Amino acid sequence: MLFAEKVEVTSDSMKAQDLQKEVHFIGNVTVKQSQSWLHGDKVIVYFDENNETKKYEAIGAVTFEFKKEKSFYKGSADKVTYFPTKSQYILTGKAVVDDLVNKRHVNGDEITLDMITGNANVKGSSKKPVKFIFDMENKE
Repeated sequence: MLFAEKVEVTSDSMKAQDLQKEVHFIGNVTVKQSQSWLHGDKVIVYFDENNETKKYEAIGAVTFEFKKEKSFYKGSADKVTYFPTKSQYILTGKAVVDDLVNKRHVNGDEITLDMITGNANVKGSSKKPVKFIFDMENKE
């Protein structure tokens, strides 16, 4: 059974653009949903023709904590795009993610996090390759 979770957005100002089906939140924006949150300079919420949330876009010095059942990610990026129907985040520009459950750290130009499968896809560039750091247990 699917159920909608309440989303709470706070910001310094808000501008609704009904024709484009967008709402722009500007200045010191925080989006909270359940135990997850993100903070950025600007957040744009896009709606489809049924006024359902299609995606969120957080721009400018974005920090976040994404929690879902057995997943807990914390990090930052220049831009975070969230697709609620797929439960997927795309982090771009100086993207950094700490997987606090599995004790892993990754950074790159673009990181895609799938909160349903727990899979992460990371892309780097020729100037800045992907970096992945993890702890190994001593088996003595």
